[in-house]
Amino acid sequence: MDQVVRPRITLLGDFRLQVGDRSVELGTACRRVVALICLRGAVPRARAAGTLWPEVTEQRAGANLRTALWRVGLAADGVLRTDRGWIDVAPEVTVDVRELTVRALAERAGSDDVAAMSQLADADLLPDWDDEWVAPDRERVRQLRLHLLESVARRLADQSRFAAAVDVALTALRADPMRESAHRTVIAVHLAEGNVAEARRAFDVCRTLLRRELGIEPSARTAGLLLRPATGLLSRA
Repeated sequence: MDQVVRPRITLLGDFRLQVGDRSVELGTACRRVVALICLRGAVPRARAAGTLWPEVTEQRAGANLRTALWRVGLAADGVLRTDRGWIDVAPEVTVDVRELTVRALAERAGSDDVAAMSQLADADLLPDWDDEWVAPDRERVRQLRLHLLESVARRLADQSRFAAAVDVALTALRADPMRESAHRTVIAVHLAEGNVAEARRAFDVCRTLLRRELGIEPSARTAGLLLRPATGLLSRA
């Protein structure tokens, strides 16, 4: 029996549309249509047109959308579906941002995901795109991936997989050095392993950075990690 080929759309980093081993090349307008639908879910045609082409008339925007959808269909038939004035991604298509969202909201990532976690530090949503409509989604995805990294680090430490836990926690910190919860995760993982000196060093790094860049002290929650017994630290980080 032939294996079903599921198209895959990547939005973290550069836009990519893959169908099996084939990389599908799309023009600028087509890429933006596909990305919008992947990020927003089912969207009315009129709203999609107005979002993507806000500077032109409604009629012109609608015509641009029809042309883009036609070209997407020619290049990768079945990736998008339209029904009664709505556009959506076909159910058999996988989208990396949707997978990330499911994992982050469920705070679920298995041991087989650890190798991929280090790639999330620099995995901004379409970083080279300057469209205004992308900005809210970019921040939403940034928060989701940082929460996922911290959650995975804590889970790994709970499993006594401390080397991997430290690596993932530091990946979150590299993604956003000013994020205090990422600093707390690093500190808590060190303490869970019994490395008090490492935890104190990590706290000093956090305090120095916050003082220098923001003129503030670490929160009582962060400072308090060093005053508590190791038991239960990960759940409170």
